[in-house]
Amino acid sequence: MNRRIGNLFIVLAVGLLGLIAMTTYWQVVARSSLEARQSNVRLVYRDLAIDRGSIVSSDGVTLAESKPGTLDGRTVYLRDYPTGGLAAQLVGYSSLLAGRAGLERSLDPELTGSTGDLAGVINSFDRLKGDTVRGDDVILRLNAAAQKVAMDELTKLGVRGSVVVLDPSNGGILVMASTPTFDPNTGLEQALSDPGSPLLNRATQGLYPPGSTFKVVTAASALDAGLVTPETNFPGPSCIDSGGQKLCNFRDRAYGPHSFGYALVHSINTTFAEVGADLGKDQLEATMRGFGFFSRFPWDYPPEQSLPSGIFNRRGNLIDPSAPIDVPRIAIGQERLLATPLQMAEVAAAVANGGQIVQPEPVQEVRAPDGSVVRRPSPVYLGRAMTTETAATLRELMKQVVDEGTGGAAAVAGLDVAGKTGTAETGTAGKNDAWFIGFAPAESSRFAFAVLVEDVDGTGGDVAAPIAAAVLRALTAQTT
Repeated sequence: MNRRIGNLFIVLAVGLLGLIAMTTYWQVVARSSLEARQSNVRLVYRDLAIDRGSIVSSDGVTLAESKPGTLDGRTVYLRDYPTGGLAAQLVGYSSLLAGRAGLERSLDPELTGSTGDLAGVINSFDRLKGDTVRGDDVILRLNAAAQKVAMDELTKLGVRGSVVVLDPSNGGILVMASTPTFDPNTGLEQALSDPGSPLLNRATQGLYPPGSTFKVVTAASALDAGLVTPETNFPGPSCIDSGGQKLCNFRDRAYGPHSFGYALVHSINTTFAEVGADLGKDQLEATMRGFGFFSRFPWDYPPEQSLPSGIFNRRGNLIDPSAPIDVPRIAIGQERLLATPLQMAEVAAAVANGGQIVQPEPVQEVRAPDGSVVRRPSPVYLGRAMTTETAATLRELMKQVVDEGTGGAAAVAGLDVAGKTGTAETGTAGKNDAWFIGFAPAESSRFAFAVLVEDVDGTGGDVAAPIAAAVLRALTAQTT
């Protein structure tokens, strides 16, 4: 009898421990996944009962707000996007159908008033009492007027593309445009299946061969290593042999003897391929890491919506550090090198900022419902990409690109613009990815930018540079 009682006790004890373990799992470990289920009606009502904070641009345009309504006799708050697709990929959406994306997701604690600060604690008490919870408002650094110009310029051309403008001193995101776009009020369901991928934020998720814009990185590496100076001479043939294959200048042009500085201003492939070969894989990749390649920028945005740039294998993954690469072709921005427009804007910003890399920052400030400022992000410096001397040299050379080189279409009256064009082969005959990166003013820069236009038959100087000029004019009109 005692043995049977003992066995029964063991069975009951194991069952009790199992019940405790399962309860702990569902309440602690699996809590987040349960809350994410759209079928959880209680959580749907809880979310709809929150008067979610607004998202507003730096120039006072409301990009997202909550409007009251009724559902089953209860007061609910539904999300509305007054500007439609103006900044849809950056702002994202908060939807019962599709969940959350973009800043609506990454800034959810502020927008729902559920941060760990005093205001968040007070809101927790309001939830328990059944009172309406009002989230914090988020003021972005985005300039809506310049954002509209960027979107209009891309849309006018009828192309897929992106424009990113940063404040190089603090990483502030002033413009982040991506086309095609979608209207989160009415077009979200259609956008989910649209073959043009309008939900894709091409600024942060689009990976493209950067072409000759990458020569800024190669030049920084070679200048920092003491391998060249702006006066170092090169022969300038139309083509060279690289790994048993011809590597040629654009339209097979032969330049004759010239300096390294001239090669950057006029984007001479053969010179930069030779410099890349002399640099070698380790030195060039070390410089790339300094600029932020091979890792995701740690900014306030959903990680899966912000991809790292770098050299990729055929499976679409970043290559193993020990894998061989075609360094001369990497040095001119081709081979398996892919970059996002955000990454290339950071390259330009580093030159403008004396060599330092600053973390991208979308938020200007967070305001409580009473109007008080609860958070104002400070600049976060991620490291140094090059010496201040190299940055100063590149600044002068990139100014010459606009004044006398391939970037003349980016010139803006009354504003010194510095930049670098890029025309990257896509593998389709006659189709290129057109780039232009740069900053303005050339001294004491307020704007660092990257423009990318997909699959066009023109060059970066022809297609992307004029877009940069239009956006710069809009920004200077707003700040003068």
